[in-house]
This record gives sequence, C-alpha cells and structure tokens, in this order.
Amino acid sequence: MKLLSRKSLVAAAVVAAIVPLGAASAQNSTPATAGNPKFRALVFTKTAAFRHTDCISQGTAAIGQLGGREHFEVDATENANQFTDANLANYDVVIFLCTTGDVLNDSQQAAFERYIEAGHGYVGVHSASDTEYDWAWYGGLVGAYFRDHPGVAGVNQQFQIATINVEDTKSEATKRLPARWTREEEWYNFRTNPRDSVHVLMSMDESTYDPRGYSQPGGSPPMGDHPIAWCHPYDGGRAFYTALGHKGEYWNEPLFLEHVLGGIEMAAGRAPFRCDS
Repeated sequence: MKLLSRKSLVAAAVVAAIVPLGAASAQNSTPATAGNPKFRALVFTKTAAFRHTDCISQGTAAIGQLGGREHFEVDATENANQFTDANLANYDVVIFLCTTGDVLNDSQQAAFERYIEAGHGYVGVHSASDTEYDWAWYGGLVGAYFRDHPGVAGVNQQFQIATINVEDTKSEATKRLPARWTREEEWYNFRTNPRDSVHVLMSMDESTYDPRGYSQPGGSPPMGDHPIAWCHPYDGGRAFYTALGHKGEYWNEPLFLEHVLGGIEMAAGRAPFRCDS
C-alpha cells in the first residue's frame, strides 16, 4: 500500500465517504493490516454548527497513526449515510471527533442506537458534547451537554493553563497520567453535572483557572464539581467521553494521545471497562 502523508490523509478524509487510515498513517510502525487487527474504529467528523477544523484534521490523522502503531484499523468519514446497520456492524467503536449540531437523521440515529444496544462502543471527543441536543438518547450516551467555555470579553481568556485531578488512576485512559495533570485547553463547562450517572475519570481543579463561561454577561458561574472526562455502560454498550482536544497542536501531546488511546481501547472492549457509576 502506498504510504500517504498526514496532509494528504486529512484532505482525503474530508472529501471521501470512508477513508482507511490505520495502515497508511503510521509510516514508522507495523501496519494494522499485517495480521489480524485488534479491533476496528470509525472516526465520524460531521459538523452542522461550529467546525473545529484543526481538531478534526489533526485528530483524525493522530488517531490513524495510533491505529498503525497499536495495530487496530481506523476509517474516517463525514458522511452520515454510513450510519446503517450493515456498515456500523463492521466496527467495534465509533468515535465522534469534534462533531457539532444535528448530524444524524432519524433513521441514522435509530441505526446507531441499535449498534450500541448490540454491545459496541462510543467515544466522544471535545465538542461531541455540543452535538444532537434534541436527541435525548444521545444526551444520555455522551453524559452531559456542553454549556459554554471561558473566553468572556474583559473577564478571562478562552485558552488557559489549568490542573486536572485524575480521580481514577487505574483506567486505561488515565493510568499513564500524573495524578495532577497541568496543561492548556479550552475548558468546557456543562449544562448538568454527569457524576451521578457516569464514572468520572478526571475533573477540573477550578482554583487553578477562571472557569467562567461566555453564556452569561460577565461570565457564567463555575460548576464547582467539574468532571471533564468519564465513562459509563449505556444501553448495552460502552461510552467514553473526554472534553479535551480543541487545538490541533494538542494532538501532538504524548500524554493526551495516551488518554485518547486508552479511552478508545476501553470503549472498543479491548481494555478493562470498570466504569459503573
């Protein structure tokens, strides 16, 4: 197979229905197709509202490279018509990567619900929580809907360095992280606190930054208890969500990539999924 550059892979992912990434993305690794892959993942990047261009392009390429390195197959699509029973059955996990707005119609939603009910996995990254506000089932799957983030004119900065408390230090998505993880991000606030219905993996130390968001004049109130990544069994399947990943450059951070990789493996059923609330 001809090896493609990251730039050409990302360009292809935008225009084609389904683009295989795993083997072609990891030019210095054993291709996922050399032998039986551990699992298959579908990266879904359709947007109907704000588009996180860098997250989508760099995140898609990075997940493809992780697939090549760790020997799982990765396809990418923005075509919601791929959400059929027959096509989804090819995958162990579907990754909503920086999706926004209403991205699936009724029949596509029904197919995805059956896919999760059949015991498969879901991963939501960053603005996956800013997606499908009118689909209550999806709201339960992702765990909480996005409310706002910092970036209030004259009050605070959109991107801030802050500290995360890693609450579960033994999950595949967190075991390589420091107990207190300090990094820059666009820190999401949520409409509700999901703690009672999910297993919280990480939460924000709000004393280390200004969490007030743009949805209210002068800044919305802090959440207080502020989960930022979690997992939970849902309707027969497995769900993992992380609010991290806004900037393209974050997809070059080794610790962040280990966090995402662990979450994918958990949702795919290839790593322990100890996520009861």
